[in-house]
Amino acid sequence: MDLVAGVKRVVVMMEHVNKKGESKIIPQCTLPLTGQGCVKVIVTEHAVFDVTDAGLVLREILSHATLADIRAMTAAPFTLAPLLQTPIPLEA
Repeated sequence: MDLVAGVKRVVVMMEHVNKKGESKIIPQCTLPLTGQGCVKVIVTEHAVFDVTDAGLVLREILSHATLADIRAMTAAPFTLAPLLQTPIPLEA
């Protein structure tokens, strides 16, 4: 059954990395797709990404991870939202 048929907005909640520490947010899905292009937001224990036509946009850092940490644990490229929300000041 296709769980995303007819919905307008899909939010994916997942862990940021797998048990080996490898990114689960990758440039392209390698699994069979049933609802291509329907995900609008990805939420992990570390960050919130908007999924746009131009790619991923980091909207919020949720943990005490730094921007450098988020970049290191995210295999897919992303840009920063103009009003990026963080619990602590960003590092360069």
